[in-house]
Amino acid sequence: MSALASARPRAWRRIARHPALMEYRRLMLLVLAVNLWVLMRGAEGGWTPAALADAALANVALAVLVRQQRVINALFWLATRLPPSAPLWLRRGAGKVYHFGGLHVGAALCGTGWSGLMLWAMAADRLSGGAAVSDRTLWLSAAMVMLLLLIAGTAHGPVRARRHNLFERVHRFGGWTVLALLWAQSTSLANDAGSVAPYPLLGLLTLSVASPWLSLKRVRVAVETPSDHAAILRFDYGETPFPGSSNAIARSPFGEYHAFATIPAPGARGYRMAVSRAGDWTGRVIDQPPAHVWVKGITTSGVARIETLFSRVVYVATGSGIGPVLPHLLAGAVPARLVWAARSPRQTYGDALFDEIAGATADPLIWDTATAGKPDLARLALEAVRDFRAEAVIVISNQRLTRHVVHELEALGIPAYGAIWDS
Repeated sequence: MSALASARPRAWRRIARHPALMEYRRLMLLVLAVNLWVLMRGAEGGWTPAALADAALANVALAVLVRQQRVINALFWLATRLPPSAPLWLRRGAGKVYHFGGLHVGAALCGTGWSGLMLWAMAADRLSGGAAVSDRTLWLSAAMVMLLLLIAGTAHGPVRARRHNLFERVHRFGGWTVLALLWAQSTSLANDAGSVAPYPLLGLLTLSVASPWLSLKRVRVAVETPSDHAAILRFDYGETPFPGSSNAIARSPFGEYHAFATIPAPGARGYRMAVSRAGDWTGRVIDQPPAHVWVKGITTSGVARIETLFSRVVYVATGSGIGPVLPHLLAGAVPARLVWAARSPRQTYGDALFDEIAGATADPLIWDTATAGKPDLARLALEAVRDFRAEAVIVISNQRLTRHVVHELEALGIPAYGAIWDS
């Protein structure tokens, strides 16, 4: 009998902690429920196009702001203010801060819905012979709704997975266009009603969207390729990021951006990134190393930053997932145990990086899948938790393995965390 089987996970917990019911989706449903309640309450007195526009703008504002890099960093800072002496149930919940994307999705869907209702109300008024809004407001609103539907359609999971470049371009340029349409439509609607447009909120949204691009910079990068499967990118342009952070880089200023964990070393300037071959873009980085890349925005917090909520942590990583883990091991802010599975890790990542990883924490379990086959990571994680008396597990792997390990451990009542691929 395996260690997981002997642990006897409770059936109700296995259901409650299923990935389909993760906090990301609960937050999304919460936003939908609140909007439904507002819709029902407002229906008692009737909805005007201006009121529907306000509801749409409020949701769009939430969707935009909760994705702003400084807001993300603030959310992580706030969540990690709890000391390890706080009740575990409270720290367990705070550690789920990285599910904030559920607010983004819920608000974006509701903003699109409210905009559709607004357009329907305008069209119904016009068909009944009314003139509540001008032709200009009507056509601006129609264009905005069509674009919001396009953005929502390309953001749908299967479409985004198959056509990620299309998703990124539509989200970026479509989002900018929607923002411009919001300015024009809000101004036109205010003129129709003899009121004042919500310029302060529109200005805040514009600044939020523009902020990452205002700090866009082209920087030199030194690329080492210890194997044809991996590259180590080294940066030294005056920035030394904090452990648990990532930066978005691209080969052209308005091209395809990819976020990678930063790997600072204690006492050293700059940072590194570990890139594994996982598609055309990463393959080109390895096969045709760039001399310069573009860095967008500021260093942003990632899931592993929640480690300080716990007294002892087990890190589970596969392949280049060691990149987000290594800065925490080097910093040593929290006692940690490492479980790392990779194919020929020394040959793939080079002697220097392998030795750095192996020496970063006591008793690391480094599993070579080329010689030992694929491990049962959930079992290895459970054994490490029991042996190390850890309070939580942080998993950095591919989507399938991350969800599997997190679910198995949480079904046993062990706090477990891992990326949710919502960006």
